[in-house]
Amino acid sequence: MLFDARTQSGVTIVTPAATRLDAATAPALRDTLLGRIEQGAHLLLLDLSGVAFLDSSALGALIATAKRMGPLGRFGVSGVQPAVARLFALTHMDRVFSIHPSTEAALSRLTA
Repeated sequence: MLFDARTQSGVTIVTPAATRLDAATAPALRDTLLGRIEQGAHLLLLDLSGVAFLDSSALGALIATAKRMGPLGRFGVSGVQPAVARLFALTHMDRVFSIHPSTEAALSRLTA
C-alpha cells in the first residue's frame, strides 16, 4: 500500500493511495502513521478524501496513532466521505478524532 506524505505549514499530511482501508491495509496504515510520529511529526493529518471505505481494523490503526501522539502534538483527519463518516459516528469516534471537512480547513485549525 502506498501513501503520499508531504509537509505543509508544519503539518505532515498523509494521503492513502487506496480507496479502501481495511484489514489488508491497516498494518501499513498504522506503520506509516506511527513512523511519522517517530520521525518527529507533531502535527499529523490523515487525508481521507479519496477513501470510500474504512473498516474497524483501519479504525484501530487511527486509534493507535491518536494514543501514540498523545500529548506530543495533534492528530487530525480530513476529507471524510459519507460512508466513513457513518463509521466514525456509529463508533462515536467522531467525538475522539479532530475531523475536518478539507485539508485546507485542517491546516488552519491545526496550525492556529
